[in-house]
Amino acid sequence: MKTISTAVNWVKEHGLFPNVPVVESPHAPEVIVNGKKVLMFATNNYLGMTHDERVVEVASEGLKKWGIGNGSARLLTGNLYFHQELEDKIAKFKNRPAGISFVTGYMANAGAIPPLVNVFKPSLMSLIRGKILKDKETVVFSDEYNHASIIAGVRLSKAEKEIYKHCDATDLEEKLKKYPLSQRKLIVSDGVFSMDGDIAPLPQILELAKKYQAMTYIDDAHATGILGPHGRGIEDYFGVEGQVDVIMGTFTKAFGGVGGFIVSSQDIIDYLKIRADSFIFTAPIAPPIVYGLIKAIELVEKETWRREKLLTNAKYLREKLTELGIDFRNSQTQIIPIMIGDEKKAMKASEELLKNGIFVPAARWPAVPLGQARLRVTVTSEHTTEQIDQFVANLKKVKTSVGF
Repeated sequence: MKTISTAVNWVKEHGLFPNVPVVESPHAPEVIVNGKKVLMFATNNYLGMTHDERVVEVASEGLKKWGIGNGSARLLTGNLYFHQELEDKIAKFKNRPAGISFVTGYMANAGAIPPLVNVFKPSLMSLIRGKILKDKETVVFSDEYNHASIIAGVRLSKAEKEIYKHCDATDLEEKLKKYPLSQRKLIVSDGVFSMDGDIAPLPQILELAKKYQAMTYIDDAHATGILGPHGRGIEDYFGVEGQVDVIMGTFTKAFGGVGGFIVSSQDIIDYLKIRADSFIFTAPIAPPIVYGLIKAIELVEKETWRREKLLTNAKYLREKLTELGIDFRNSQTQIIPIMIGDEKKAMKASEELLKNGIFVPAARWPAVPLGQARLRVTVTSEHTTEQIDQFVANLKKVKTSVGF
């Protein structure tokens, strides 16, 4: 216990402890925080689906009909039809033959990556003995800024790994070159990076995967429903649909609910149903959420103005930050990091903004490396130009008072 206390005290002393404000209203451009109305520039409810009246109405129907839970895991108590409907709908939206859903996005990555790395050789005797006979070892190539859930999945796989420089296809190739073509390889990357808002160089990754005979796995959580002519995500954005082997995403961002998914070939989805522990050994997404998500996907697909407004708002904010001389790295999306560096300064800036009616979190270790603290800003399709201007005006004052 003393060791734990020492660790917690160290984190607090260095300004790293998460003193999370209490939010007392649904995520929208304006929220109530600690009893005060403030502008929200932190939510992943990018397209307003969380509180859309049509989504809430359908979710309420699911709640009345099915209650709040599923009873148990799907493989024990049966496959409720609406879970299959959700998986079919997201697979169709992402232009894939099949899909599988998980209770969270984190569980999707943590559950799917290990079995994709450790492919067992079919053997009845191996199953009787309780052992999985692995195929020849897989090497995982992972971007250094990948999400924590990807990192967890890679660690759980116990595979050999190569961490390549962020969005650096040249460094990725140098690492791929070290292994024979016969070696099983998996390249894993975020599509849109959750702390930097930049976009992975997918065309180059796909080219290298083909050249070095590697499998590709993309976490498309922050791009699904947003990027590309049809809003299908990073493949749609680059015009390379159908070329990534496995695409992961979440229902938490553009669709406003909760849960994760994988879309891929029918064989890979069937394989995950028998090998992904986070699918097999846990209850699925709650019925009312599934009902709401089915409606949300339909609306996101139909109401294209939402993603257009989101990307317009993001572009407008980046232009304003450029005028202020703010470093927001290479953000190209709705996630915009305002780089500060020092953890205590980042915390101070967040606190000062909140006093001035702006909710923006300070992202710091362990979400980002020490010394790379930042304000993690997100815009939504529901923000007005006036609200963005209000944020920028307050940020200008805080930049001067805190000194960054």
